[in-house]
Amino acid sequence: EQGLQLLEITGSVEEDCIRIARCFEATRQRCCRLEQDGRRAREQLARVEAERAALEVKLKHARNQVEVEMKKRHRAEAELEKQERKLQLVLELLMRELWGKEALSTEQCSVLSALAGQRLGAALAPIRRSSAVDKSCQSLLSHSDISYDRTEDDL
Repeated sequence: EQGLQLLEITGSVEEDCIRIARCFEATRQRCCRLEQDGRRAREQLARVEAERAALEVKLKHARNQVEVEMKKRHRAEAELEKQERKLQLVLELLMRELWGKEALSTEQCSVLSALAGQRLGAALAPIRRSSAVDKSCQSLLSHSDISYDRTEDDL
């Protein structure tokens, strides 16, 4: 009887050892899969980080280009206003000078009068154009979409 009990205990222990070995094997296989998943995730992270870095470089270049274009636009508008003011001064001088009116034909005087009459419209044109350009570019240059904070560029 004791021998049978010993055989039963031994048989039971062997089955338990086999079950434990199977659990260890299943755990080992799961660890291998998790290790492979981790490796793939690290590779994907590296690719995404490289893509993010490339996009940050593009964003920095785009910000610089926008800044350059805005400076060009402001210089062009300042030059336009300067030239318009010079033209208005010349027109006013021609209109005020008696000798200028006498030297000009009536057709030339009427053209000068028409140009002098458009003075207010010409003076307001750059303002209207600037606001129209600003509004048309508002979606592209809105403060919520693009940050001009240079500290991010330094990082």
